[in-house]
Amino acid sequence: MTDRDPPVRPERLAAVFDLVGPLYRRAHRKVDRDTAREGLSAGVRAVLVMLHAHGAMTVPQMGREQALSRQFVQRMVNEASARGLAEALPNPAHKRSRLIRLTEEGRRVVDALRERELAMLGPAAADLTAAEVEVCLRVLSRMVALFDDVDVE
Repeated sequence: MTDRDPPVRPERLAAVFDLVGPLYRRAHRKVDRDTAREGLSAGVRAVLVMLHAHGAMTVPQMGREQALSRQFVQRMVNEASARGLAEALPNPAHKRSRLIRLTEEGRRVVDALRERELAMLGPAAADLTAAEVEVCLRVLSRMVALFDDVDVE
């Protein structure tokens, strides 16, 4: 923001919320449909993508990262593990909380998912600038941080 830019009014941020809700629901339905090819739910997909991006993590770490309950994440990890897409390893930092990581098959599945999703996003990215995307990420990050104190059960 420069000295000449007026501050953003809360009503404008509310407009962002008004778009994020439908975007989330539509994207969730699209992911569910597309991942059905692989026999995955959106929850399992989220766990696999997170492990792909961050490497091995514990279930509590994944829950905090995605603002999801530990129980839900554990169910998704169990489903991914049963399909041979993730595996549990001993955690040298904490004996009771095992590390979860992708298997080679899990990595292959995530790579295929990401490739399809990036191809789908191509048309939306075509007329946006890097600066516009950076501003969007900054706004959404600020809004997510606003709710950091909300507990996930």
